[in-house]
Amino acid sequence: MAAPQVVVVGGGIIGAATAYYLSAKGARPIVVEAVSPACSASGKAGGFLALNWCDGNAVGPLARRSFALHAELAATLGTDCGYRRVRTHSISVKQQGQRGASPAGAAKKRLPSLPEWVDRDNIGQAAVIGTEEDTAQVHPELLTKALLQQAQHAGGSLQLGSVVGLATEGGRVTAARVQDRDSGAERLVPADAIVFAMGAWSSQLAQWLPQLAGFEVSGLKVHSIVLDDAQQQTTPDCLFLAYRGSDGKSLEPEVYPRPAGQVYICGVSEEDVPVPATAADVHPRPEAIATLQDVAASVSQELCRARLLQQQACYLPCTDDGLPVIGRVPGLENAYVATGHSCWGILNAPATGEALSELILDGKANSVSLAAFDPARFARRRAAARS
Repeated sequence: MAAPQVVVVGGGIIGAATAYYLSAKGARPIVVEAVSPACSASGKAGGFLALNWCDGNAVGPLARRSFALHAELAATLGTDCGYRRVRTHSISVKQQGQRGASPAGAAKKRLPSLPEWVDRDNIGQAAVIGTEEDTAQVHPELLTKALLQQAQHAGGSLQLGSVVGLATEGGRVTAARVQDRDSGAERLVPADAIVFAMGAWSSQLAQWLPQLAGFEVSGLKVHSIVLDDAQQQTTPDCLFLAYRGSDGKSLEPEVYPRPAGQVYICGVSEEDVPVPATAADVHPRPEAIATLQDVAASVSQELCRARLLQQQACYLPCTDDGLPVIGRVPGLENAYVATGHSCWGILNAPATGEALSELILDGKANSVSLAAFDPARFARRRAAARS
C-alpha cells in the first residue's frame, strides 16, 4: 500500500513539526512554502519553553506534552538546535537616567539571584520564576529547518510556491493548486489529506473553505533584535522585564541569551497593523528597534556595547478566544488546520504536529486531546450568536 501523501501548507515550525511526525508514522508529507522555511515567526521568535506556564487553561496539557517532546527532539534529531535548560527571572528595570545610588557591592548583596552580567544598580526588584526543571530554550529557525530536513530524509519533500486554490470532490480535498515561487507556473499537487499551517496568513483560508464560517486569525506584529555575544559574557538565564523607558512608556521585554554567542531581545508589539501579502513584505519599524536597544543598555553594559546582528519583525497568529486552532475542517473529511498559537507557537509545535499526525493517520489524537482547539467552534459560536 502506497504511503499516504499529505500536503502541508506552510513551512514554519507548526508545518515542519507536522511533517516530521507524519513522516515518522510512514506518510509522505509535501510541505508547500510561499517564501522560504522559517521566514516569519518561526525564524524570528525567541524560542522560550515552559513546562507549566499554560497550566490552568486548555493549552496546559498540550504545553506539558510539547515541553517533553522538545527534550526528546534535542536528544534524537542529531542536529544542534540550541536547546538547553535555563533559569528564568522576573525583573523590574528602572527608568533610564534614574539608576540607584547604592554601591555595586550593596546591590549585588540585595539581588543575589541575578546573573553577573545584569547591572544590578538599574534593577528595582528581581525574582526567580523558573528553573532548569521547568524552563528551557531552543533556536526556532534551527529547529524548524532540522524538522523539515528529517521529514525529507524520510521520504517527504519541500516545494516553494503558494497555494492558490483547492480541488475538492465528495467532501474531500483531492489536490492543492500551487503556483511556483520562481516560475509562476501553476500545478496540481494531489493530496490524500491536507494541513493548513499558515500562521498569521491563515485568514486566507476563508476564500477557499466556506466550511470555516466565522474563522478568524489575526496577526500581532512583534519586533526583535539579536546582539553579538561572541565572548559568551551571558549565561543560561532568561529575563522577563517590567521596563519603563525614558519616554515614560511601560513595556514587558524579554531577553534570551543563546548558547551560540548571541542574545535575543523582543517586546515591542503593534496591534492593528495589517498583515502584508507575504512574509517577505514584513519590515521592522526603526523606532521599535531603537527601543529594544535601549532595553539592552538598561539591563547590561555588555549588551549596551554589543554589536547589532539582526533587526527584525514578524506576525504572531492570534485568535479572539486565545486558543490555537488544531483539528479537522468541518464538512471536509481530509482537511485540517493548525494555527493561532500566538506567543507559544514554538513551545507547542511538537505536540501539535504529533497530535495532528495521529488524527490524520489513526483517526484520533491519542497523545493529547484536541477538543478545545476544534476549528468547528467558530461556526458554533456564530450560530449561537444568531439564535
